[in-house]
This record gives sequence, structure tokens and C-alpha cells, in this order.
Amino acid sequence: MKNLITILIILISVSCNSLKEKVDLIVKNATIYTVDSGFSKATAMVVTNGEIVAVGDETLLSEYEAKKELNLKGKYVYPGLIDAHCHFYGYSMNLRQIDLRGTQSFDAILEKLQLWNETHRATWILGRGWDQNDWSVKKFPTNEVLNKLFPEKPVFLRRVDGHAAIVNDKALAIAGIDANTKVDGGEIITENGKPTGILIDNALELVSQHIDAPQLSEKVKYINQGAQNCYAAGLTTVADAGLFYDDINLIDSMQRANELKMQVYAMLSPTEKNFKQFMEHGVYRTKRMHVHSVKLYADGALGSRGACMIEPYSDDPDNYGLIITNPEKMEHIARRAFNHDYQVNTHAIGDSANRLILDLYGKILSEKNDRRWRIEHAQVVNPEDIHMFGKYDIIPAVNTTHATSDMYWAGERLGKERLKHAYAYKDLLQQNGWLCNGSDFPVEHIDPLYGFYAAVARQDFEGFPPDGFQMENSLNRVEALKAMTIWAAKSIFEEDRKGSLEPGKQADFVVLDEDIMNIDFERIPKVKNLATFIQGENVFNADKVK
Repeated sequence: MKNLITILIILISVSCNSLKEKVDLIVKNATIYTVDSGFSKATAMVVTNGEIVAVGDETLLSEYEAKKELNLKGKYVYPGLIDAHCHFYGYSMNLRQIDLRGTQSFDAILEKLQLWNETHRATWILGRGWDQNDWSVKKFPTNEVLNKLFPEKPVFLRRVDGHAAIVNDKALAIAGIDANTKVDGGEIITENGKPTGILIDNALELVSQHIDAPQLSEKVKYINQGAQNCYAAGLTTVADAGLFYDDINLIDSMQRANELKMQVYAMLSPTEKNFKQFMEHGVYRTKRMHVHSVKLYADGALGSRGACMIEPYSDDPDNYGLIITNPEKMEHIARRAFNHDYQVNTHAIGDSANRLILDLYGKILSEKNDRRWRIEHAQVVNPEDIHMFGKYDIIPAVNTTHATSDMYWAGERLGKERLKHAYAYKDLLQQNGWLCNGSDFPVEHIDPLYGFYAAVARQDFEGFPPDGFQMENSLNRVEALKAMTIWAAKSIFEEDRKGSLEPGKQADFVVLDEDIMNIDFERIPKVKNLATFIQGENVFNADKVK
């Protein structure tokens, strides 16, 4: 009799298990922020074939049988984080250069260059990340010492924003630059009839075009390394703000070969080859690559005084900044994009540049549309112009970390009154009810949680300023999370596949060790990413998630 009961129990158990749906993964015992329309939370999630099958509570365990169960023991799950504006390819290639971020003086840079040169045999000395606003003497350096240290080896050092560089005389000679050289949309700084080595905006290209490109094997190596850094930071999709055909083709080929898991939304650099190969053939979309937009530049950056202003800079009264691209050319490209149903994403930082682009978009777009044309950065917007974002459904594609990076000196550039209308993320959000947020890495740090922190706290990591920087334009935590998940997905036409954890969407998600929606502000930058999943595949694991 006992044996019969045992057999019956086994048969019932087998029968129950056979009724369970077979899946790849069950995530359980977690706090899951779905970021769905109701911003609901769950404790379990079911994944198969790279897609979410179900989200709910622990009763799901009785309905599904998984190849693997992930018991998160109370950890926190969020949709995969999307960087809505960055330079993924450029960041990856920068990994072969000298990192100058955080240097406190030009002397510290020179020391780094000498140490690097002792152990490398490169034909150029390349670096990026310096910011004169971090130095005790907050002005552009000159290249006299560079010339003494490296008389025969060209040096090219980009500023942190990528809109200025210092080069030595050897690099100037290679490019054929002297005090009489002129360039549209750029500037060659001179003193006493001689170039100082400082180049602004389009002038950088005069030198950079002479730098040897890395070999194909190097490109593949650095793209993979850049992707690994993204996975570790919790990024599952990156919107790369300006790529050439060959770079898109390389990334696409790596994705197709399953060598690269990172999902890329590629904004086309405005070249005829890009237009012929992509735009004129319509939207290009694969499992991991999406080409649906063109990237334009209206002006330069505030830090290098290249952002184009309606009134002159408060700390440089003869300087209004620069329009980098001819407005007629921008309008021609925008109309061409409109005719091919392509999104237009234009870099505009100064209030004059923002006014120019808002007017240009308004000439082409109808008042209500779903073209999702974006203004990248939208850093300083005149209060008379801000309504145009809502009028023409223009998306503010902001970078919240720019506010906390620039807050120390932005007032000097803009003056007290103009500063009030800078980094106005809440005001911008209210125009359409949503916006997207990106880091702009490598200009800023790659970690998306830094952007979340900057959006809600508007402070640096030391808690400065104590009451936050212009907190009337901070975002709340729900808005900040949406700006790097569902709203970021919407800004790249991908909200149907990602941005929230709902059945039918891709299983792109991250596991964090603390709850960014509830912990104290100062804890947010210290939160650790424990695991990253892209289309159901675990691409990063901090060895704390089994």
C-alpha cells in the first residue's frame, strides 16, 4: 500500500511538471520595476527565446519550468538601461589613447604624456579628457612646453567635450596650419601672430584627418572592450551620435557574427555615402543594429566658448560662439531626411543655436507629428523659444550630468539671468510630457546611474551644492528612470521592443544591489550593477548573481 501511494505521488508530480510550460529562465525573489504604463512592481519574471513571457509574483513558478532559475534574494531588477546619446564607437577607439580626465593642471598632463611616451612607440601622442575649468588657472594652455618635450612627434589632445584640442607645432606643420589659416565653423587661436596650439570645433579636423586610423584588428579589439565596459555599467542599448558608413558596417558585421551583443542605434554622420547606403534605402534594422536618423551639429560647446549665444559670453564680451554647420546646408539635409522618413537629431547648446534649430524644424514639421526629431543637449534655451518643443513635438535629448559638470563655471559664461534658463530639464520635460537622457560619454562618465543621480539630486558626489543646483529643474525618480528606459526607447523608435519589462518585449534587464528608487540621494552613485542581460543572455555578471 505504501509503495502504491509513493508511485501515485510520483505520477502526480510528473504529470504536474509535464503541464508546466518549458522556458529558458525564471527570475524570482526579486523587486522588479517593470516601468510599464502603471509603473508596477513584480517579484518574478519568465524569459524564453530572449523575450519576456510573463511578469508577476511567485505563482508563476507553478506555471513554468525553466532551464535555469535566478534567485535574486531580494535584489532589484530594472529594464536594461539605454544611453540615448553617447559616442560608443569613439569611446571605444579612445581606449587606445591617454586618459586625461581629472587632471588638475597642464603640468599634470605633460607628466602623463612623458610617462606614456617612454613605454609606447606610437607615431602620434593622442589623448582626451582635459578641462581647463578644473585647473587653478582656468584658461586655455599654450603649446610651448609641448614643443620642447616633443619636437619631432605630433601631439593631439582633445578637450573633454571634444570641441577643442591642443596640438604641438609638429602637428600644426603636418596639417599646414599657420596664423593665416581660416576654417568655417572653427577657430585657430593665435597670440602675437602665432598659433597657440588651441583649435576650436571644425579646426580640429585639419589635424585629426592626418592621424593614422587603427587597424581592423585593433578596431574589433577596442569595440569589444568598449562593449564590455558598457555591459558592466548596465547599458543594454546605446544611441551613437554620429557614425560613418564603414564604422556602422563594422559594428553590424560583429553583431551578425554574434561577436558583439551590444545593441546600437546609429545616427548617421551627414555624408553622401551614408545617405546613399542607408537613408535612400529607408530604415535599416536588424536584431541589434538600427539606423533611422541623421546627426547634425549646429554649434560648439559651452566649456570651450563655442556654443552659439544670442548675447555674448559674460566672461568674453566679444565672443558669441560659433555656428559650425551652414544653416542652409542643415535645412537641405533635414528636408532630405524628412522625405525619407528619417529622424533628425541636431546638437544645439547655446540659446542662439537652439533658436536656429527650433525655427528650422518648425519650417519642415507639422505642428502635430510623430517624427520624433530631437535637439541634442538643449542646454541653454531662451524662455521665448521653449514652447516650440511642444508645438512641433520636438524631443529634448538631454544630458543630466552636463548640469553637474558645468555648474561650477556655467554662471561665469552665461551670467546670472541666462543661467536660470540653462539645464532646464523639468521645463523641457513639460513641453511634451517626456524626454530622453544620455551621458554623452566619453564627454561624461559611462555609468548611467551618474546621470540618474544628476537628474534627481543635481549635486556632485560630495553633495555640492547642499540644496542642489537649480532644483526647480530637477527630475523626480520616476521621470529620471523613464528617461533612460522607456522614454529613451521611444526616442529611438524602439519602445515596442524595449524600455520596460512586459510580456512580448526583449529580456533586456539589469540587477542592482540597492533600490535607486528609494535609497538616499548620496547612495545612488555607489550602487553596484550585479548583472546585465541582453535579449535574455547574461553578458555581465559581478559573480554575486547565480
